[in-house]
Amino acid sequence: MKNLNEITDKIIGAAINVHRVLGPGLLESAYEACLAFELLQLGLKVEQQKPLPVVYKSVQLDCGYRLDLLVEESVIVELKFVDQLVPIHKAQLISYLKLSGLTVGLLINFNTTILKDGIQRIVNNYLES
Repeated sequence: MKNLNEITDKIIGAAINVHRVLGPGLLESAYEACLAFELLQLGLKVEQQKPLPVVYKSVQLDCGYRLDLLVEESVIVELKFVDQLVPIHKAQLISYLKLSGLTVGLLINFNTTILKDGIQRIVNNYLES
């Protein structure tokens, strides 16, 4: 498995390429499909709309949560197209990280003039004991 920093760097680079070509103004699903394509071209394993169950008191429940992208089985990518990222977007990604047991996620808002202004790397240090 690749280093998490290498993986997130490749995801960010691919997202910037997609944004450079498409610009802002499309549906999240278009950015998701194009980003998944770019990541596959880079040789990364990508899963789109991966179901994320909730485990409650040892029972697995399907509550309809889905990860936009799961890259290399280790990085969650949550895509947005909003005026600006707000705390609930970060909270959503942190919850996904907790539920999945993963530690790193990227929150990417494609509704920006310069994409790097719409990217947040989230590290979840919460470990359940």
